Amino acid sequence: MSRLHAGLPRSLLLASGVLASFAAIDISTAFAQQAGPREQLPPVEIAPRPDQKRKQARPANRDERVARRAPANRAASPATAPKPGDQPAQTPLNTNVVAESASRLGLTVHEIPATVEVISAETMREQGYRTTSEVAQGAVGVTSGDNPAEPAAFSMRGFTNSQINTLYNGIKIGPQNMTSRIMDTANLEAVEFVKGPASVMSGEGASGGAVNVVTKQPHTGPIRNEAFFSYDSLNSFRSYYGSGGSTNVQGLDYRFDISRSSLNGFADDTGTKTLDVSGQLNYRISDSLKVWGAIEYREDRSKAYWGAPLVPIAFSGSHATTGIVSGTYVASNGSNLGPITIDDRTFNTNYNVLDNRNVAQEVWLRGGFELKLAPDLTLKSQAYAYGAERSWFNNEVEAFNTTTNTVDRSRFYVAHSQRLVGNITDLTWDANIAGFDNRFVTTLSSSYLDFVRPGAFKPLGDSVPLVDFDRGFYGPLTIQQQTARIDNEALSVEDRLKLTRTFALVGGLRVEHIGLDRNSTDPAGLVKAGFPFTKDWAPVTGRLGYTWEAVPGLTFFSQYATGADVSANNIFLLLPTQPLDLTTSRTYETGVKHLFWDSRAEWSFAAYDIQRKNVYAAAGGMALNIAGRQESKGVELAAAVRVTDALRLWGNIAYVDARYADYNFAGGSFSGNTPPNVPRIVANAGAAYRFFTPWPVELGVVGRHVGDRYNTDANTVTMNAYTVADVYAFVDIPKSVFAAVEQTRLTFRVRNLTDKRYAIWGDPFYPDQILLGAPRTYEVSAAFKW
Repeated sequence: MSRLHAGLPRSLLLASGVLASFAAIDISTAFAQQAGPREQLPPVEIAPRPDQKRKQARPANRDERVARRAPANRAASPATAPKPGDQPAQTPLNTNVVAESASRLGLTVHEIPATVEVISAETMREQGYRTTSEVAQGAVGVTSGDNPAEPAAFSMRGFTNSQINTLYNGIKIGPQNMTSRIMDTANLEAVEFVKGPASVMSGEGASGGAVNVVTKQPHTGPIRNEAFFSYDSLNSFRSYYGSGGSTNVQGLDYRFDISRSSLNGFADDTGTKTLDVSGQLNYRISDSLKVWGAIEYREDRSKAYWGAPLVPIAFSGSHATTGIVSGTYVASNGSNLGPITIDDRTFNTNYNVLDNRNVAQEVWLRGGFELKLAPDLTLKSQAYAYGAERSWFNNEVEAFNTTTNTVDRSRFYVAHSQRLVGNITDLTWDANIAGFDNRFVTTLSSSYLDFVRPGAFKPLGDSVPLVDFDRGFYGPLTIQQQTARIDNEALSVEDRLKLTRTFALVGGLRVEHIGLDRNSTDPAGLVKAGFPFTKDWAPVTGRLGYTWEAVPGLTFFSQYATGADVSANNIFLLLPTQPLDLTTSRTYETGVKHLFWDSRAEWSFAAYDIQRKNVYAAAGGMALNIAGRQESKGVELAAAVRVTDALRLWGNIAYVDARYADYNFAGGSFSGNTPPNVPRIVANAGAAYRFFTPWPVELGVVGRHVGDRYNTDANTVTMNAYTVADVYAFVDIPKSVFAAVEQTRLTFRVRNLTDKRYAIWGDPFYPDQILLGAPRTYEVSAAFKW
């Protein structure tokens, strides 16, 4: 910890110390609560919850209380009496919800010896999160970017892109930088963020953690319907309808959701259209057996925005901007730009060709059963199949040329045809061992991934003026093909042993086999030198930790965990001549989670130290460098409180010191440099006030600060720190106005209130350009529940 503290800002250490003191002062209050049951918050109106993936926790100790559910990052607000299908009161930071991507033991977030954050559908709706990337912007210490080559990319605890597993209902689709897409949040129940190495749960690729999207699923009870519509000043719209509940067939519950959106970009002729249709049936045959099946179809079609080019300040003159980027840069075409800027004439310029496209179509089929073999023995199994067709057809490079004072462009085409099938089977055993309550889960999983990747790269391209130019067309296309097949089998175990009513040991171990077969042909169809080739890995990863509830509501935790991933983090950048050893990672983490003041306030704190070895890093274009070792140390703090029935406050701050070590190459060294897209400081804060008028009105403001980041490992170009704020107001119209609708909410929202111009993300494979954040926009929406 001394090394960690030495690098932290004094203000952050002071804040941590103040909160630690606050916890000590409040212990007396917690002891007072121990004398009797904890008072619950008033009930709230929320969307129906499914009974499968996000069910309430089964207590590992017979005397434990039943866990309660909650939306994240907010304290519960009072509402009318609960209706069938509604859930009980909620905690401010959502720690009483089960996150199965973090543990298969059925533990709540409060009971897991790690940092896990769950952002619910209710929070997504209230905060106006339209995509999973926007959800990440509100999480503790997480940033994201939708660079078109790898949309829905995340940065967390010093790690980015494929160093973070992206999961669909707990299932890994493939490497993030190959498979992730822009996803609308309408059909989602929650997004889970598991911080730090998490290979025990999600397997290879989770050095920095995992992000899991959870779809809405059936609930048992009366049918509930919901719908919403929104429109904004960029002519974007979103629409959604969902329905779920019990059918007339005894034991049969259903869920159906459909959403359509057209999110227009601020740059000319850019935007993304999405369609998502999903459904699931749960059938409880008996008290001991339930079967289920689900299907989902998703598509997205984009006119892609690839960013604004870095240009010399000397060239831009009066059009040079400050506060967006700074530093010096040598472009990929060899031009030394010197001090760089973003030219204000390029804010809305689209450098893509006119016939560009970025398209994906995805289909999911899932089904399984849950069988209670004995009172303390449960078997669950899920089989799944996934298919995806993706295509990129763009100009992707925008490199300023100081000789011609033009922008050099390069075309790129690639397509994916992906097939994935697999099975996950769990056996859960509740037992009493020598007087200690114990829960044991063993999981057997296997999957087969087949990937075909036709592609073409045209590095010559063309050149256009910085402004006022003919965008042109892609031109002739010559294709070559790459293939990859990945077999994966894993056996994992988890165990929770309660040594006392308040102290538990939690551990896990995963033994995994990964088999890769690759081939590559040239445009003539001839196999390239060194291909085909085969490589196998057998990583063993695990975690061991404890939780100690010192007094009711105040839990201390620590853990040691390990992870592993394929070193190049992209199955199609692995060459037969490269060292193909696994990257390994480990973390030490400790912290505290505290729910107090009659469940009106909650805060959490965590400190961690992560090290990752045998790292490969992007070097621009399609090249990789061996980066040796990556180290990351940091702290995270989150808090939320319902001060009064009307006033809610929440906020979080994260500090990370992430650096490379042993990153040496011919001609230089990047040792000591910070990985791309990793800010030292990320902070969020918000407040909401509700006026209890006949038509209740709530006003809210949310602010976000992101520190300086770099766009490449060289750390010569800085994407400057920025602070943005959103404001919103909504009115809840009583049922008496619309008799058939139980809840109606009209919302007005202003995003980026101050119209701040800032850099939101940089793609190290395309370092000549920077993705800019959206300017100020206005949005109106209407939501209904009945």
